[in-house]
This record gives sequence, C-alpha cells and structure tokens, in this order.
Amino acid sequence: MGFGLRKLGGAIGAGLAVIGAGLGIGRIGGGAVEAIARQPEATGQVQTAMIISAALIEGAALFGVIVGLLAVL
Repeated sequence: MGFGLRKLGGAIGAGLAVIGAGLGIGRIGGGAVEAIARQPEATGQVQTAMIISAALIEGAALFGVIVGLLAVL
C-alpha cells in the first residue's frame, strides 16, 4: 500500500511542478508583452530579463519533475 501511495505522490508532485512552471512562464510572457507594448525601445532589455527568468523557472521545474519521477521509480 505504501509503495502505491509513493508512486501517486511522485506523479502528482511532478505534475504540479509542470503546471506551476507553465503558469509562471505564461505570466512572464504576458508581462513581457505588456512591457514591450508600453516601451518598445526597451525591447532588448525586457527580452533578456524574460529569457533569464524563464530559464530559472524551467530549471526549478525540471528539478521538481526529476524528484517526482525518482519517487515513482
């Protein structure tokens, strides 16, 4: 019984990590588009900050997925 719950917990954790990363990257993209629309001359700076933030979120999400999958295996 404990083994099945461990798998379920790992799968739910990995899924939540992916959902959280998707929501975070979506918010970053939306915010970046709004910022670029307000100040088109700052496009380069906004894009750089957006890419760095998205990469950090992806790294955290990848860590969450790996930990979740290790709990399943």
